[in-house]
Amino acid sequence: MTLLVAYDDTWPEQADTEARRWHAHVGGIVTVHHIGSTAIPGLPAKPIIDLIPVFEDEAAADAARATVEAMGFEWMGPFGLAGRRYCRRSDPDSGKRLIQAHAYVQGHADIRRHLAFRDALRANAALRVAYASVKAACAARHPEGGAAYGDCKSDWISKTEARALERDR
Repeated sequence: MTLLVAYDDTWPEQADTEARRWHAHVGGIVTVHHIGSTAIPGLPAKPIIDLIPVFEDEAAADAARATVEAMGFEWMGPFGLAGRRYCRRSDPDSGKRLIQAHAYVQGHADIRRHLAFRDALRANAALRVAYASVKAACAARHPEGGAAYGDCKSDWISKTEARALERDR
């Protein structure tokens, strides 16, 4: 199995479809952002759609759990990041992960961080090429993916995010 696949032009529509589901079924949603590599045209990625559903307040975020679970997501709580509600949906037959939702309450700093990183990659072809290279090297070292793959990329991502946030001020 290959960890990364070529960019798929259907990813934005898949993200939009899922965002519409959240808006239609989950109360207190302000917006839903498409983030991660599937949100960067031309960038190879793991074929998993990453979203940031943004809630109006903590009460709405906490009240959403049953509805989100009824939509087929596994609710995992903060999953290591304070203020986040991490949810993931997998194909019930294959077990293949399809969507990851990193839900936050509006105003949380991680929303801005994710969007700045995404927007920097969208705007800069050289940065996309550099990130594609980092991802390929990490995928070659850690073909199983998981935390080892994420850790491999984390230093590059952190530095790029910091620069993007600095420019975004």
